[in-house]
Amino acid sequence: MSVGTSTLALSLGLCLCAGQLVATPAASAASPVVAAASSAKQKPSVRTTMSSTRVTYGKSVKLTVHYYNPTNGKSVTSGSVRLQAYRSGKWINWTGNKALGKSGTVSFTAAPKISGYFRTYYTGNGSFTSHAGSRKAVSVVRPASSKSAKILAEAKRHTGALYKFGASGPSRFDCSGYTMYVYKKTTGKSLPHKANSQQKYGSAVAKGNKKVGDLIVFRNGSYGYHAGIYAGNGYMYDSPHTGARVGKHKMYGSNYVVRRLAA
Repeated sequence: MSVGTSTLALSLGLCLCAGQLVATPAASAASPVVAAASSAKQKPSVRTTMSSTRVTYGKSVKLTVHYYNPTNGKSVTSGSVRLQAYRSGKWINWTGNKALGKSGTVSFTAAPKISGYFRTYYTGNGSFTSHAGSRKAVSVVRPASSKSAKILAEAKRHTGALYKFGASGPSRFDCSGYTMYVYKKTTGKSLPHKANSQQKYGSAVAKGNKKVGDLIVFRNGSYGYHAGIYAGNGYMYDSPHTGARVGKHKMYGSNYVVRRLAA
């Protein structure tokens, strides 16, 4: 083979071996560099607004969420979202999925029957991971019936009365003497003068369904040791202890039962 041929072979990345053309090792040939595609997805950001944190029983609350890219602030316009509620220690689906529109916004309407928490859950898309939003508390307020309002008015009327052990009114009370007096005046029902016994009267009500005017009996184990009258929003009217006076006080602890003496 001529020098010209040899030169041509080398220029083509070939070598002459025993009269044959053999390809040179791959290292001598330029290989295209391909960038590895990133599989990492972003976590979307979400802005949540709620029409109200308090809703009357039977009424609705509206929750609106806007999903956006945390890097550039642009709306996330694909994927779907569902509303979830926290019930019995776990999150459950309250609604089916709703697709995000061009605005990256979706709204849900809910009429909860008990106080609790809501959140939204984004299912994800090709660029963003699935994402559970922060929880939002909603308090459900039950309107007082005329009888409940009457009980509450009587309970409030004795605000300032000094505690006295064994007293049942009308000017001084211990805890069960106070509830006994108020319910007798407003419902005509006679309760025993002992908190532990009062927890057996009326009809049992779930804590989440208590309403104004219900009897609250706090317990140590199953023994009832203190009684009061529910005033709404986590407060009660009661005659607490020696040296204290009848008034509207914050409820304490979670070991209590609710009894309803007025429909």
